[in-house]
Amino acid sequence: MESNAAQPLLWESFMSQPRTMQTFSPPVMEARRWLDGISHPADRPLLNVSQAAPVDPPPEPLRAEMARIVMEDAGAHLYGPVLGLPELRAEIAAQWSQAYGGSVEAAQVAITSGCNQAFTAAIATLCADGDEVILPVPYYFNHAMWLDISGVRTVPLPAGPGLIPRAEDAAALITDRTRAIALVSPNNPGGVEYPAPTLTAFRDLCRARGIALIVDETYRDFDARDGAPHRLFEDAWDDTLIQLYSFSKAYRLTGHRVGAILASPARLTEVEKFLDTVAICPNQLGQRAALWGMRNLSDWLAGERCEILDRRAAIEAHFPKLAAKGWKLLGCGAYFAYLRHPHDMPSDELAPWLVRHASILCLPGTMFRPAGDPAGASELRIAFANVDRAAIGELFDRLARISP
Repeated sequence: MESNAAQPLLWESFMSQPRTMQTFSPPVMEARRWLDGISHPADRPLLNVSQAAPVDPPPEPLRAEMARIVMEDAGAHLYGPVLGLPELRAEIAAQWSQAYGGSVEAAQVAITSGCNQAFTAAIATLCADGDEVILPVPYYFNHAMWLDISGVRTVPLPAGPGLIPRAEDAAALITDRTRAIALVSPNNPGGVEYPAPTLTAFRDLCRARGIALIVDETYRDFDARDGAPHRLFEDAWDDTLIQLYSFSKAYRLTGHRVGAILASPARLTEVEKFLDTVAICPNQLGQRAALWGMRNLSDWLAGERCEILDRRAAIEAHFPKLAAKGWKLLGCGAYFAYLRHPHDMPSDELAPWLVRHASILCLPGTMFRPAGDPAGASELRIAFANVDRAAIGELFDRLARISP
């Protein structure tokens, strides 16, 4: 990993460039281009485990309700409140209060155009040019991209054992320019579920140092644990905590772009300024669909969770055939398995090689770490939301056979 001493000089050289040139190309789009001109044998169809998004449409009852809304609800076609549909904000507040055993008010909830926009809005209210945000590595690449585009320095926090970051390590990285620590749990790309004491320790650190704790819980609906995954909402939480959420995974609403941000009313006043200039309001049909899903699809969502947990179990059951070849399972959960491979070929070369020689599309660890971090060369991320047990078995058989 590059030394901290080298980063300021590198950062200053970037400041004269347009903001989009200060970051890297979108990793999923780059990976898709590896498929160009490649045909796969009939007996070896492509296994696409590159993107953490369901490819199936919303369940039929939800689609029927969306069709009714399109035809009968004129408001679904108009501008709406910048901070989102009041009924949806209130439903999130009520369900979150029950699920987390705390107190969340509708005034502490805003709806965004997906969870990515929730993160961008949070950063826009927290940071100025040259400020810093601490991200555990391996990190979710879109978080790092937005920090680059915003003129904010990403401070990498190496994860500890089991890909779990430690608050005591983060404490040593905080400076007078640090504005937030951003965590993702269940984690993307690692899949691991951060223990409740870990999140509490980060909250206490951030509160003591006067910075924000951003917790992205996009994959909360697929957490293997029963009950609340943490206790962050049990006190007067909004002085420090900013929580992010996505409806894309829960109800397969990826194309409708509906997410949420939970924060203090004062911060949401600032969030409103950002959202009004970017999208004016969240997708009206998507918001109504998310609200109907929250009220009517709890049993269906429980079944989806069971299916994802079964695929996680399949990953763990099949992994010994790779362990025998020198692979390591670094993390597994939610939609992801994060692997360390034993081959001499670095992962940014191995991943395109797998497309050509094994008909597997996955992402290399280099996409989840800063440039120069050597750990990424030996890592691969597998997103298993769209491969069933049989396909997972085939995936591991192919990986066990490769010899790059």
